[in-house]
Amino acid sequence: VECSSAAEALAAAGAGADIVLLDNLAPQELHAAAAQVKAVYPRVTVEASGGIVLGTLPQFLGPHIDVVSMGCLTHSAPALDFALRV
Repeated sequence: VECSSAAEALAAAGAGADIVLLDNLAPQELHAAAAQVKAVYPRVTVEASGGIVLGTLPQFLGPHIDVVSMGCLTHSAPALDFALRV
């Protein structure tokens, strides 16, 4: 479930979500929210997403973050033009 606050993430986990995606949170806010979720629901997977690029990735890594999604890997990837003849 995509969440934009700790309250939303806790509500989603409480309703049975297996994974909560904390989207577009500043690193400090993200880590605080993830810690709250893990304290109450330690088996819930916490994913960080939104505006994370390679240069800022270390700021989003932490003990309560299980997965990091980086859209820049796909939407900013250069195009490749190729052909295959069989």
